[in-house]
Amino acid sequence: MSKPLHTLAGKLQDAPPQLNKQALRQQSGRKALEITQALQTTLDPERLIEVFSEQISALIPHHGLRYRNDDLNLEVRVGRQARHSCTYKLNLGDEPLGKLTFRRSQKFREAETEIIEQLLCSLLYPLRNALLYQDALQLAQKDPLTGTCNRAALDEMLRRELSHTERHDSSCALIVLDIDHFKSINDRYGHIIGDCALRAVANTAGSCIRDGDLLFRYGGEEFVVLMRETDLEGARLLAERIRHNIENTPCQCSGASIDLTVSAGVAAFRKEDSPLSLFARADRALYQAKQGGRNRVCMADEE
Repeated sequence: MSKPLHTLAGKLQDAPPQLNKQALRQQSGRKALEITQALQTTLDPERLIEVFSEQISALIPHHGLRYRNDDLNLEVRVGRQARHSCTYKLNLGDEPLGKLTFRRSQKFREAETEIIEQLLCSLLYPLRNALLYQDALQLAQKDPLTGTCNRAALDEMLRRELSHTERHDSSCALIVLDIDHFKSINDRYGHIIGDCALRAVANTAGSCIRDGDLLFRYGGEEFVVLMRETDLEGARLLAERIRHNIENTPCQCSGASIDLTVSAGVAAFRKEDSPLSLFARADRALYQAKQGGRNRVCMADEE
């Protein structure tokens, strides 16, 4: 862990008279123990950062917290943006753990940054354990054929995403995709060509989604896209883009030229949804798309 990389507010001013440094240090010692105990309750990096933000807010008020780990392509945002920031590069020995940025509308005082640095020590080991766990989990949740996440990963991420959506009163949506007439491709060309077609669809769909979206192979020729901060219309537009690109992207597999299309069902999160009910509504919309002639997108009944 190093000193702040930069502070948008410029040079930090001395603490105001009412900010008693000695009292703050005493409180930070007790808070460090509380933080350590609180962080032991989860191995989810996102929840870990949320808990850390909640725990230190009494001592160090702030409007937002942003964690970024470029090596794992992981970003967590808590709260909102604000004018002033204080960023820390986190390391445990020689092991980089990412960067953590605090934001608020007032400047950070020198006494406050000292306390932040002390409290960050309580975060390092739980964060490293969470990152190691997530890395191992990702390896176990990859589909070896397409390189996308697998069904086990979908089950886990869908549960987490709906929990996040409820806590933050935000939105999320789901697209279920199915390759049209895939059985006939296997029957005509064989499974090696069929596998090539699956990879082609995964690559094209993956090139359409945003950085925060997740692509899964649910099973067979069926794929799922999970989108955060997306409503029904936004999900429909993405599904149409994926459908259009797959239809218009030539698929050449071992000398065979295959015309690929997909059907898609779209559903957006509702407050009464469980992971199962959200998926079921998207899946029913997919069935309507296939019944309606395939190579089309249908939306779930949101009334």
